[in-house]
Amino acid sequence: MKNIPRVDLSDFLSNDPKRKNAFISSIGKAFEDIGFVILKGHYLTAEHTEVLYREIKRFFALSDEIKSGYEIEGMGGQRGYTAFGKESAKGKKEGDLKEFWHFGQYNIPETGPLYPENIDVKEVPKFNTIGKEVFQLLEKTGQSILQAIALHLKLEEDYFDAFVTYGNSILRPIHYPPISQEPKNAVRAAAHGDINLITLLMGAQGRGLQVLTKENEWIDAIAEEGELIVNLGDMMARLTNNFLKSTQHQVVNPPKELWGSSRYSIPFFMHPSPDMPLNCLPSCVSEKQPKAFEDCTAGEYLTERLIELGLIK
Repeated sequence: MKNIPRVDLSDFLSNDPKRKNAFISSIGKAFEDIGFVILKGHYLTAEHTEVLYREIKRFFALSDEIKSGYEIEGMGGQRGYTAFGKESAKGKKEGDLKEFWHFGQYNIPETGPLYPENIDVKEVPKFNTIGKEVFQLLEKTGQSILQAIALHLKLEEDYFDAFVTYGNSILRPIHYPPISQEPKNAVRAAAHGDINLITLLMGAQGRGLQVLTKENEWIDAIAEEGELIVNLGDMMARLTNNFLKSTQHQVVNPPKELWGSSRYSIPFFMHPSPDMPLNCLPSCVSEKQPKAFEDCTAGEYLTERLIELGLIK
């Protein structure tokens, strides 16, 4: 596979059974084969995208002293600011060449998991409001994608709904600053699989993001304006016993002549609530495909992975 498949969410949302079924088939096959699709027809508007990018540039342009005031100790980077080079991919010593911010769940349940509150940046007030709006629109988009995945897996359409309505999801604006000197074995984001169920990525126009195919080749993942790149995470791979793929991907450094430019991207990591069981679905286990993972909950798995990333000691 040399290209990431393209799908249109408006087909799934239509009242036309043919279009809906075609979407389920297309996205299901893509997630079996490469774990990535490029999506249009989602809930996010061009205006929301434009405003969020403007505001994240304003935030990351603040001084390191101001930004570090929003770095919260003991929270594993789950809210607020994480400074340049602090996160590294699993198995890598070198920190990634990025700094980032985390917006988290706003829909707090009366009972069940307790999430830390979101942090407001007083210097850039619009950053807070647009972050919340985009979080909720991407969450709505992700819920529809999960409904299509559930139907592809022959589950009830609403299988994931209860787990993600109050899910531990994260919206992460990322700044990859200009590169000032030859990096020592470091790239903007080293090869990794995402932790969560699915990821919805804004701002993948232009080269940088690469995906590893089944043929062990790196291919560019480039969206057009108004499109999102959607990929499966390791939680979905565990749940489906690797029937659906969580694919390795990376953000490579640009050519030397472009080192002086910043890069921004905004992934939305869709997590379930911590109590969701990630036990392999019985329908995905067989003699040919024996169970590959131990039973655990989403919360247990997330903690394990945050320790591996160096965000929790």
